[in-house]
Amino acid sequence: MKKIRISAVSYTNTKPFLYGIQHTDIINQIDLSLDIPADCAQKLIDDTVDIGLIPVAATLNLPEWHLVSDYCIGAVGAVNSVFIFSNCPIEQVKTLQLDPESRSSNNLAKVLLKNYWKLQPEMVVAACDYSKSTDSTTAFVQIGDRTFGKASAYLYVYDLAAEWTKFTGLPFTFAAWIANKPISQSFINDFNQSLQYGLDHRNELFKEMEMRTDFDLKDYLMHKIDYPLTEAKKQALYLFLDYIKQL
Repeated sequence: MKKIRISAVSYTNTKPFLYGIQHTDIINQIDLSLDIPADCAQKLIDDTVDIGLIPVAATLNLPEWHLVSDYCIGAVGAVNSVFIFSNCPIEQVKTLQLDPESRSSNNLAKVLLKNYWKLQPEMVVAACDYSKSTDSTTAFVQIGDRTFGKASAYLYVYDLAAEWTKFTGLPFTFAAWIANKPISQSFINDFNQSLQYGLDHRNELFKEMEMRTDFDLKDYLMHKIDYPLTEAKKQALYLFLDYIKQL
């Protein structure tokens, strides 16, 4: 039987999924690679994998795509790992440096700036060091593990999932398990069971993880990341894609 090729994000927020995959029989049915979000998406676009846990914005670059799991990387309110960091209020930001590892979160920042904050700062795609504010009116987007422990280091911190909820009243879906071709329902059923196994065994996962003193990883994986792909999260996903098309 030909193995399903899967790319998953290498960030901490994916560890419960990876625990489930690695501790159930699904591991024998797949070829798994771990990548940064932008690379997950590119592999799916290039058809070097069949399924990716990809930033939802990347679906706009796929000629065909299918949601293939009941789970996602989502949030209901603050997610605590997707931010705009700034030394001035958002209304005074003149330049926003985008995160080179992100697609969805950069687009989320753009959507919020245009539609919620009604602002038009200059967007910098390839700053020499995007995570350094070069002056008092330069802010930057940063996502994932690199944000852990940083929220207290800046005067102004905007959690983009929380801001989206203020704007729309909906949760947010950052990444979803997406296929670029039809996948059998029997595999999807097995895959969902593996992901659920990982979520059900987060306490066992914590015993294997190195904890931090500057960031509550248990709270992050138990409460801040909200994994079920609910109907409200699907609604948010499609609404977000509509906003991106209007940028």
